[in-house]
Amino acid sequence: ALSIGPARAQAGFPNRPIRLVIPFPPGGPLDVMGRLIAQRLSSTLGQVIVDNKPGAGGTLAGKEVARSDPDGYTLLMGSSAALAIGPALYGENTGYDPIRNFVPVAMVSSVPYVMIAAANTPFKTVQDVLAYARTKPGELNFGVPNGAPPHMLAEMFKMSTGANIVTVPYRGASTLITDMLAGRLQLGFETTSVMFSHINDGKIRGLAVIRDKRLAELPEMPTMTESGVSDYVLTFWTGIIAPAATPETIVKSLNTAIANGLKSDAARETLSRVGAEAAPGTPQEFAAFIASEKEKWAEIAKTAGIQPE
Repeated sequence: ALSIGPARAQAGFPNRPIRLVIPFPPGGPLDVMGRLIAQRLSSTLGQVIVDNKPGAGGTLAGKEVARSDPDGYTLLMGSSAALAIGPALYGENTGYDPIRNFVPVAMVSSVPYVMIAAANTPFKTVQDVLAYARTKPGELNFGVPNGAPPHMLAEMFKMSTGANIVTVPYRGASTLITDMLAGRLQLGFETTSVMFSHINDGKIRGLAVIRDKRLAELPEMPTMTESGVSDYVLTFWTGIIAPAATPETIVKSLNTAIANGLKSDAARETLSRVGAEAAPGTPQEFAAFIASEKEKWAEIAKTAGIQPE
């Protein structure tokens, strides 16, 4: 009889607003996903408040949520950056362990990267880039946000093709895109969610999509494998996590609500607008996925010799 109290409290979950912390400023790809989820959860579970807490590559928000009460009322919009790449690069310095300090609730989406070229370059295909790099080694530049996924992608591209292309570190994607639009930078990698409008407007050229099949939204753009670079599939993914020790019943009800929310036509439409796909699954599947991604990115960072700043 003594155990009825907490069980009943959990059964009434949620009975106040849930806070969803997003580790980046409004307007970015993660914010778009987070607001979509908050909206879907609000319609089934009650009010969900979005709280943008940018800073330190997303690790500031991670630290805060890791220290929050494990009661299901504070959640983090996690991503490959905060849960796999950050820990792979910064180790203990992230201030949290993605496996130990959190419990995975649900994966939300995966967003592919595209290899991009400035419109003032002669490049229409990946092979054009490789041919140019062979005849003029060291003359081309990849702009990359330092230590972020595109940095890893550029190093991997150079390793798997042997192309001599210089990697130029940037503080973030926005300055990089500005330089590319102005024709000051030739090459880069970015997510479809950030690049869609520029590619559709013809302001930046999409050379190849980094995933196993073409994008329905940009059907004429080949995959990296079709472009002659194989074993090269990495995506940007997002998911919801809660502080470690959050009760399993609460995790389960959140997971169900998120999965149901992602099934709606409105959610699918919002995601496809940014070239993303819903990727719901069980908390256990998400946990296994995070562990494998953390290992994969750590391996890439080591092989490519990428050092955090």
